[in-house]
Amino acid sequence: MRKVFFAALLLAGSAAFGQSVIPNDPGVKPLVAIRNATIVPVTSAPIPNGTIVFGNGVITAVGANVAVPANATVIDGTGLFVYPGMIDASSSVGLTEIDSVPGTVDTTELGDFNANASAAVAINPHSELIPVTRVNGVTNIVTVPEGGIISGQSALIQLAGWTPQEMVIKSPAAMNIRFPRLRSGDFGDVPQDEEAEKNRRKTYAAEIDKLRDVFRDAQAYARAASARASNKDVHRFDRDLILEALVPVVEGREPVVMHANLARDIRAALAFADEFNLKVILSGAQDVAEVIPDLKQRNIPVLLGPTLALPQREDDPYDLLFTNAKTLLDNGILFAIKTDEAHNTRNLPYHAAACAAFGLPKDEALKAITIYPARIFGVADRLGSLEVGKIANVIITDGDPLELRTNVKRVFINGEDISMQSRHTLLYDKFRNRPRTQ
Repeated sequence: MRKVFFAALLLAGSAAFGQSVIPNDPGVKPLVAIRNATIVPVTSAPIPNGTIVFGNGVITAVGANVAVPANATVIDGTGLFVYPGMIDASSSVGLTEIDSVPGTVDTTELGDFNANASAAVAINPHSELIPVTRVNGVTNIVTVPEGGIISGQSALIQLAGWTPQEMVIKSPAAMNIRFPRLRSGDFGDVPQDEEAEKNRRKTYAAEIDKLRDVFRDAQAYARAASARASNKDVHRFDRDLILEALVPVVEGREPVVMHANLARDIRAALAFADEFNLKVILSGAQDVAEVIPDLKQRNIPVLLGPTLALPQREDDPYDLLFTNAKTLLDNGILFAIKTDEAHNTRNLPYHAAACAAFGLPKDEALKAITIYPARIFGVADRLGSLEVGKIANVIITDGDPLELRTNVKRVFINGEDISMQSRHTLLYDKFRNRPRTQ
């Protein structure tokens, strides 16, 4: 058995330990001009036969009558389209490689409260999943820790770079709380007898009480830290990394992503957030249509998804997850679409496309995976659209990226020309050219 296991690892090659061998030349940021293409800035109308220029990693010009610098590398975009790179608002790319090999999965820490856990320090820049994801036009993700009640701090990253530090755009992007659930409501959830239900409610109440105690301790810790900073005569207090990580949260400087799906869990999470004046982003939110007034009253943005999944309950409408985006749009609530994936984060545009097929305007579906997540996480001045001064995360396609038949022709991340090879393309070429038997 052991020989079979190691043979499988050898056959898997570098992917087993996430050591990507995809060629790239990080650090080289050429001056590039893409001409004669349809430029789709996202925040403004498309520009037919437009030109976009970027150099040193920054967009310097966008428009219909843009002068091309003499020393620029010119790309003829005739018949092609230029879009900003897409952003997945919740993924585990960089933290996961092979689910069945625990040593390649670094998403979850031990215990229920891990506020000090930071995704930014656990990212594997050489993961094979990164090239697979970015060749479909996804240039940025929010990589999110999992497990426990307080899972830790997510990071918004670029999908290119030699080290985690080179990849990080914003860390922490948010604190992640997987709010306790009274009952999952998933398919196959068998009703419990009276005693089991009583125990479940007791456990649920205990988890919320423990969470409340941690936040009260964090508030006290914040007051002690503030007093010490302003008065050197204050006695020393013991450092606590978990409480220290929660200080910007209880002070309202760092948002909290509340992961909750059922309406009762969402309302309980919002009530908890009100108690501690937290800055909340709601994630998951399958029952979001039932809590619209609660969200509007508090001006809370939503991370929807995964869209390409089953509803929570057997009697939910079949199109529940597809129509939530239109419901949020109609009620003026800011939202983004996410995959909550690692191996299939590349399918992000098709999650948005499913919403577009059920009433969400296509331009809004595109914004939900570009400028809207950038706004939610406070980086809209750098990402999410094609505007002068923003990071040159640019993709060239032969059609609408929400369409399955569309191909991404070129990808630039931070102005770098990214290789379009991935483990998938290498395997495709290998087996397409395999020797034929007589």
